[in-house]
Amino acid sequence: MTTRTGPGSLAMRVPLRASRISWYLLCAVLSVSMLLPLVWMLAIALKSGPDVNRIPPQFLPHEFQWSNFVEGPKVVHFYRLLLNTVVITVLSTAGSVLSSMIVAYGLARIKFRGRKFWFYAFTASIFMPQIVGLIPLQRLWIDLGLIDTWVPLILPSFLAAPIFVFLARQYFLSIPFSLDEAAKIDGAGHFRIFWSIMVPLTRPVWITIAILSFQLSWNDYLNPLVYIQSPSRFTLSLGMAGFVSDSAGQATSQYNLFMATNLLYMLPPLLLFFFAQRHFMQGIGALGMNSK
Repeated sequence: MTTRTGPGSLAMRVPLRASRISWYLLCAVLSVSMLLPLVWMLAIALKSGPDVNRIPPQFLPHEFQWSNFVEGPKVVHFYRLLLNTVVITVLSTAGSVLSSMIVAYGLARIKFRGRKFWFYAFTASIFMPQIVGLIPLQRLWIDLGLIDTWVPLILPSFLAAPIFVFLARQYFLSIPFSLDEAAKIDGAGHFRIFWSIMVPLTRPVWITIAILSFQLSWNDYLNPLVYIQSPSRFTLSLGMAGFVSDSAGQATSQYNLFMATNLLYMLPPLLLFFFAQRHFMQGIGALGMNSK
């Protein structure tokens, strides 16, 4: 077999290389545009108060104020609220992963009457805005006497989120059903099949659900605002609002401390995504799989 290296082949290779370079340049420009706000945020976090309010603004500070990362968290009792947020987020993430995977397994691998109806019902509920059920849910938690507790922030995660059920079901359907049949011949039940076979094979999708659920719970502001009243039970999302205005409702100008604390607030989700991004992309790719 011979390789064609004539002038025609070279002429075809040049436009291909040019298009690839253009694509890389476009990706570089888009990456810079997305990273610029984060870099500007870091620059403000390292400035002193007078440098932040300087007109015209300067990108680099005259002197790096690393103490902002110590003084900023003190304003909102950052580490106490961090513990509250970690407890709520970890429990909510565990509930979302466990409940969504179990429901998706039932919809994808167990044949029962009405299976498609329940799947379509779950899928249709994705398009319902959260604000629609806010007042009825608030009345429910008030009647149960659970306002100003973490229960309204954690318990709903154990009821399976529709978008996570849809994502997990699509991934379950990509696994050959012959594995289930072989396991049943060996005497395994659905719990054994789910835990010993499906969980290891679906690692990308439940890691994806864990990342998405972690970010949703970590950044949730509306639900803690509605259900939490005691400052000792606040989450970081509520605590960060203390930088926006003081107790009298007047706007404050501690933008350097706010940016420094906000960077610490953003760090856990960024680290989680950084270390699990390979599995995350594989799990998201399940959305393109054909369902049965």
